[in-house]
Amino acid sequence: MAAGRRQPERTTVALTGATGFIGSAVLAALTARDARVRALAREVPDGRGPAAWVPGDLADGAALSALCEGADVLLHLASRVSGGAEECAAVNVRGTEAVTAAAARAGVRRIVHLSTTAVYGEGPHSGIAVDEVPAAPVSEASRTRLLGERVALAAGAVVLRPGLVTGTGDRWVVPALAELVRRVPVPWAGGNARLSVVDRTDLARLITALALDDHAVPPGVQHASHPDPVRAGDLLAALAGLGLLPALPGADGPDGANGPGASWDECRRLLAATPGRVSERQFSLIARDHWYRGDDVWRLAACPPGPGPLARLPAAAPWYRQALGLGSV
Repeated sequence: MAAGRRQPERTTVALTGATGFIGSAVLAALTARDARVRALAREVPDGRGPAAWVPGDLADGAALSALCEGADVLLHLASRVSGGAEECAAVNVRGTEAVTAAAARAGVRRIVHLSTTAVYGEGPHSGIAVDEVPAAPVSEASRTRLLGERVALAAGAVVLRPGLVTGTGDRWVVPALAELVRRVPVPWAGGNARLSVVDRTDLARLITALALDDHAVPPGVQHASHPDPVRAGDLLAALAGLGLLPALPGADGPDGANGPGASWDECRRLLAATPGRVSERQFSLIARDHWYRGDDVWRLAACPPGPGPLARLPAAAPWYRQALGLGSV
């Protein structure tokens, strides 16, 4: 079968994280391609939707067996992205151990596991390939997600590490930017930081292709952001153009012509002077280079990456406007 061609029989997909930011987009993409989806959820959504829902969580062995029985593919997208060591380990490590063991018992032939480039740590990182620098996670969430990766890899999974994920439902990236332009109201190093970003609908298309298509993506780790890095200044300018953020004083548009801007030390000083939710470490993920080369997985999966996250922002703008408390226009 040619790479990228749909398998001839309807595929049964076991899905965790189906009610989350990325998982809900994957569920929609799977059902649009007529996959048979069995989804794990602590609380079955109202109206139930297009999946066959399995009530339970990653600590529920019976639920995991029911989830994986008869499945062709496991998409393990559930994760804990904040919290203490025990909370994160329960989901990201022991949960991954439990669901991959259930998949092995059920004879699931393909596993895709969602991780994050945050496992690399603080950076800056400029155009690195997979594991070109050692993983050095600095939060419990990232540390345990790295441990979860190792469990998934031992089970033969394709492990995806996206960077920043934007789009409808994003409660971190753009809300954090809204806070940061208030706390650090100067161009951050001229806005020249290069970032790995992906819109959630494009990431969902990639995950769906990995689940349903014959492809040449081997087990192992893959970066899963859009192949073209996004310049931080361009991201801020695009959001300002949509009326979602104020423009930084002296910031440029997408032509990259506004010079060096404030130094990283000055940015840190301004951040510390105005307390807020976003930490210096989190600020550095947006204000300094965090770019991870991600061409391979899209090519091997025969999945076009799309026009890029900036081109997707207008479709998500109404949701962001409401989430940021800006009302409608």
